[in-house]
Amino acid sequence: MKKYIKITPEGMKDFLFAECSAMDNICGKIENIFVSGGFKRVITPGIEFFDVFSQPCSGISQESMFKTVDNKGRLLVMRPDSTLPIARMVSSRLKSGVLPVRLYYKQAVYRNNPTLTGRRNEMMQMGIELLGVKGKRADIEIISTAVKSISSVAEDFRFELGHAGVFNALSNELDIDDDYKEKIRISIEGKNYSALNNLLDKLTPCKAVSAIRSLPSLFGGEEVFEKAADICRGTKAEAALEYLHNIYKDILPIGLGNKLIVDLGLVQRNDYYTGIVFAGYIEGIGDAVISGGRYDDLLAEFDAPMGAAGFAIDTDAITLKHLSDDNADYSDNPDILVFAEDGHEIEAISYVESLVKQGKKAQFSVLPTLEETREFASKRGINEVKAIG
Repeated sequence: MKKYIKITPEGMKDFLFAECSAMDNICGKIENIFVSGGFKRVITPGIEFFDVFSQPCSGISQESMFKTVDNKGRLLVMRPDSTLPIARMVSSRLKSGVLPVRLYYKQAVYRNNPTLTGRRNEMMQMGIELLGVKGKRADIEIISTAVKSISSVAEDFRFELGHAGVFNALSNELDIDDDYKEKIRISIEGKNYSALNNLLDKLTPCKAVSAIRSLPSLFGGEEVFEKAADICRGTKAEAALEYLHNIYKDILPIGLGNKLIVDLGLVQRNDYYTGIVFAGYIEGIGDAVISGGRYDDLLAEFDAPMGAAGFAIDTDAITLKHLSDDNADYSDNPDILVFAEDGHEIEAISYVESLVKQGKKAQFSVLPTLEETREFASKRGINEVKAIG
């Protein structure tokens, strides 16, 4: 018995009609932002060697990857991330090119989520990479592009800004191993005060411990910098904090208002990010729909050290949100269904083309009779049937 011929694997999904229209609409708006900013599209293979994602800084556990082997016995994975394959590509095919280079992608990634918990194993992502340059101008470019991208698909959103260097500098002053540091980071990221306090209470009290304890509560407007300056004074985190404050003041003209939030508890993958970090949230979606920052050490793993920054957008989540909005209309119905009497088919098709050029949604009927065409239109909710000939 063929048990699995009518279902998809767990975590996978078919997209139909309105879902595809909504996805095209969302991706089209974001793509316009990327292209207008001078970013060029690249596509990486859906299957890569496992080694590409086994870098210490990848932050992707091998348990979360879909794995197979090729005919030579080499370990392969379905692409769980787009940034690392692009880093591989740049280090091999664009290493001798003129830098900086602006790239963008629109492709699926695959993650094995055993519990799923609302997440899918196949996700469509879009994102950009600005490679071969460091500094404030590049950071402002990445942030402003991220803001324009999220604002193009949502009005009600918030944009959180932080700096990986704050937590990294403070945690490096502690006598702890990487595993303990990661536990602290996860506690801060989840704003789990109880777990964080339990971890910090086991350490010798010092300025860095006290500052780390305060990180989850340091979020809000520009007043956060004054509070953080007192807490971090005398630590190596001061430089990162000052840089973040300058970036904050530089992007104020974007006009985000209260949508812009400083969050020093934004400590994403500390072994990956090296500078500014940010995340964007849309009302009605629990997880961040956009996340990114600066990761200057990444290309060094591929023997091509250079500045790197970028972000990824979860277009799947945004699409589902748009489909649930009451005022969203992604109907694939034409306004006019055109039927052709025998011998008038080409005339009818030409008429459909003329209607489309006028901006109307028109469709040629392939049914054999006018009666069947009208019945079909009635069932589909198509308002008008036009007969030619």
